[in-house]
Amino acid sequence: MQDHLCFYINGQWIRETDRETLDVINPATEQAFAKIAMGTAKDVDVAAKAARAAFPAWSQSTREERLAVLDKIIAGIKARSEELAQAISQEMGAPISFARTAQVGTGIGHFATARALLESYQFEEVRGKTQVIKEPVGVCGFITPWNWPLNQVTCKIAPAIATGCTIVIKPSELSPVSAIILAEIIADAGLPEGVFNLVNGDGPTVGAAISSHPEIDMVSFTGSTRAGREVAKAAADGIKRVCQELGGKSANIILEDAADFAKAVAGGVMGCFGNCGQSCNAPTRMLVPQTRMAEVIEIAKAAAAKAVPGDTQDENTRIGPVVSKAQFDKIQTLIQAGIDEGATLVIGGVGKPDGLSTGYYVKPTVFANVTNTMTIAREEIFGPVLSIIGYRDEDDAVAIANDTEYGLSNYVSGEPDHARAVARRLRSGMVHINGAGPDFAAPFGGYKQSGNGREWGVEGFHEFLEIKAMLGYNA
Repeated sequence: MQDHLCFYINGQWIRETDRETLDVINPATEQAFAKIAMGTAKDVDVAAKAARAAFPAWSQSTREERLAVLDKIIAGIKARSEELAQAISQEMGAPISFARTAQVGTGIGHFATARALLESYQFEEVRGKTQVIKEPVGVCGFITPWNWPLNQVTCKIAPAIATGCTIVIKPSELSPVSAIILAEIIADAGLPEGVFNLVNGDGPTVGAAISSHPEIDMVSFTGSTRAGREVAKAAADGIKRVCQELGGKSANIILEDAADFAKAVAGGVMGCFGNCGQSCNAPTRMLVPQTRMAEVIEIAKAAAAKAVPGDTQDENTRIGPVVSKAQFDKIQTLIQAGIDEGATLVIGGVGKPDGLSTGYYVKPTVFANVTNTMTIAREEIFGPVLSIIGYRDEDDAVAIANDTEYGLSNYVSGEPDHARAVARRLRSGMVHINGAGPDFAAPFGGYKQSGNGREWGVEGFHEFLEIKAMLGYNA
C-alpha cells in the first residue's frame, strides 16, 4: 500500500497524520493500492495564503526564469514517465500502453506547448500613446478530474507557471497519485516557495474551499456540468474569473460522400471507446444516413467486436475498466434505459464482459436506431456506449447534432469542402474533420453547458492574464 499522506504547501511536504484518509482503488482489481490524506478548508487557507505571499515576486519573474523551470519540469516528466504511466493505469484503469502514450504524452505536450509559447509571447504592445500590458491574473485555484489525470492537471499548471501565476490545486481523489508524482517533479524544478501548492481532498470540502477562498483570484475547473454549477456559485461572491470545461455529448456526422464510409464508421466506434469512453469530447452519438442504417449496424458490430476489455498491464489491451463502482453502476443503468426505451442493441449490454468478474469492466456497447430524445442520446454516459442515430438529410443531421444542452465537440467525415461547410454549422467549441486528432496548439473548450473559457494553446495563456492599459505612457 502506497502512503501519500502529505500535502505540498509553501515549498514543503507536510505530513497530515490527523486527517481522514481515503483508499485509492485500482478499478481493475477493486483493491486499494494507495492511501491519501483528505484535506480541509483550513489546509486550503494555508495553501492560498502561501500562494498569495509568493505572487508578488513570481509575477515579476523574468521570461528566462520561467523557461528554466518549465525545462526542468519537462525533463522530470520524461525521466519519470514510466512511473507516471503505472500510477495512471492503477488509479483510473487505463491500459498501460495507453497510459504511456496518450496519458503521459499529453502531460509532456502541454508543458512543451507552454514553453514554446512563452519563448516568443508578447506581453506588451504600444497603441498610440497607450501601453497595453498583460499581467498574471493572480492566485489560481485548480480542480481537476480523474479521467485524464495528468492531461487535465498539466493543461492548467503549465500556462499558469508560464504566465507568472501562483497555484493551489486539488486533483481528483480518485486519481491523485499521478498528481503527487508531478508535484514532486515541480518541487525539484526550482520554483520559489508558495508558487505551487497541492491539497488532496474531495469536491464538497476542498473544492468548495478553493472556489470560495478570498485569496484565490481565478478558478479553473474540469468535470461534470452539475459540479461546475456549484463551483460557479461558490466563486460568484468573490467575482472570480471562472474557466470551466464540463460535459459533452458529441455528434459524429458521417456524410454520404465520406471517402471511405466503412472506415469512418469503424473509426467512430473506436473513437467512442477510447479511454473506455471516459472522455468529455468522445464521439458518443454517431449520425448516419437513415437509408444506410443496416449497413452501418454491420460495420459497427464488427468494429466493436474487436474492442475486447482485458488486463490493464497487458501491452495489447486497448480497453480497461471504468474508474469506480459508482461509475460502473451508472453506466449499467443507462444501458438498461437504452434497452427499455426501444433502441436496437447491436452488441454489448448490461453486465460484465465474459471472463472479467473482477474489476469495473463494462461491455463495449453499441445501440442503433436511437432517437435523439432517448436517454442514451441526451445524457453523458462516460463509458464505452455508442448511440447510432439516423438522419434524413444534411439539415436534419445538423439539427440533431445541435439538439443538445452540450457543445464541447463534434466530428464530421465527408468530402473535404462539404465537411468544412457542415462543420461551420455546428454549435460546438471544436469540430474534428475527417479524423483529425488533438492539437496542443488549438483551443480546447465548449459552448452552452459544456463550459466557458478555453484551455490549450495561446487561448489557454489568455485565461491566466489580466489586461492593463497605461494611458499616456508613451506621451
